[in-house]
Amino acid sequence: MPARTHTRPHLAPRGGGAEIRLPWWALALPVLAFTTLLLLILDPADAHAAPAEPVITHLLERVRQLTGS
Repeated sequence: MPARTHTRPHLAPRGGGAEIRLPWWALALPVLAFTTLLLLILDPADAHAAPAEPVITHLLERVRQLTGS
């Protein structure tokens, strides 16, 4: 004779919304990444001037020369 299994009754969540619990690192990692990027942006010692001619300009000029246009 098989044994009966006991199941818990499914109760509807209060307020009609789903209750979700996040692990600690699900909040800590985005905060750490945001803080790191913000510090990199705000550090004036790492600021460099952009080159006079961007790399894409050189690339497009080279493609134009190679195609004979």
